[in-house]
Amino acid sequence: MNPLERLWYCRSRIAYVAAPLALVFWALYSVRRSMYRLGLLRITRLTVPVVVIGNISVGGTGKTPLTLWLVQALKDAGLEPGIVCRSYRARAAGPRAVDALGDPGLYGDEAVLLARLQTCPVWSGPDRVATARAITAAHPQLNVIVCDDGLQHYALHRDCEIAVIDAMRGFGNGMLLPAGPLREPPSRLKTVNAVVINGDGPVQGHWRPAESFVMRLDGEIFHNLLEPQRSARADAFRAKRVAAIAGIGNPERFFEHLRGLGIEFTALPFADHHPFSAKDLGRLDAEVVLMTEKDAIKCAPFADQRMWTLPVKAKVRDSLLSLVLVRIDKQNTDGRAYSNHA
Repeated sequence: MNPLERLWYCRSRIAYVAAPLALVFWALYSVRRSMYRLGLLRITRLTVPVVVIGNISVGGTGKTPLTLWLVQALKDAGLEPGIVCRSYRARAAGPRAVDALGDPGLYGDEAVLLARLQTCPVWSGPDRVATARAITAAHPQLNVIVCDDGLQHYALHRDCEIAVIDAMRGFGNGMLLPAGPLREPPSRLKTVNAVVINGDGPVQGHWRPAESFVMRLDGEIFHNLLEPQRSARADAFRAKRVAAIAGIGNPERFFEHLRGLGIEFTALPFADHHPFSAKDLGRLDAEVVLMTEKDAIKCAPFADQRMWTLPVKAKVRDSLLSLVLVRIDKQNTDGRAYSNHA
């Protein structure tokens, strides 16, 4: 946990020094959202319904596993989904179809991971509206777009909003940036269509979403980075010197998962989206190095026999899919046609 996150999640009184800046952030947020509501800023509506999976806090909460779950569920229901990402720190200057074997630095690590784990089109770009238009133009068979992140990107009309909360971290000190981790106040959750809580445990606050769901991430089979056909369970790493790395929003969630599998290891947290290099791992005094799938796509170019990744899958009640299907069927139930204009 970096020093800033300690202020946010350890409830340090020092965070209150930044409270005036948080008030400025709240004022700017309120003005911006009001401008979209009043039609002073343009909202683009696509020719197909849009589902946004996002969060109200900085950092990872489990959006990507939920995106994978939902896209597969939509496909099983007979739909043709596509995925849009605005990947953090990606170098792409415009909308691009994501190559499953492509450079995470170009497309974004989440985008490449989604492209590797899903067979539907995945596009990324710095502008979500432009990227959403590009993917629908390139793939006219698509009948629903799922946005991985983008809850605060109001320029793109959405038919269904799903907010994800990390039960382990919750809302931290409950303050807006930069005094706390929140991009939007918890009251924003009253306006989304569903809240998904990643993990067990109570989440603070008096928000009352329309519906809430619990998501669990399951996974116990590791795959070797150098030889992906090799797999192993946790007991294969016992009595060995094990290091676990995690460059995700909440590394502790990955570490807790490994502890639940009975693995003893040295935990090495990195910043979210850390650009791993051979230097980061080459000096580790470990016989085994465990990592998330998101980190594995960046470590694959310099992988060695020590490196293993743990794929996980989200588990959510099927009623979340039913809720989404009702929302995206709004085009048929209210007689309104979609267009590419706000």
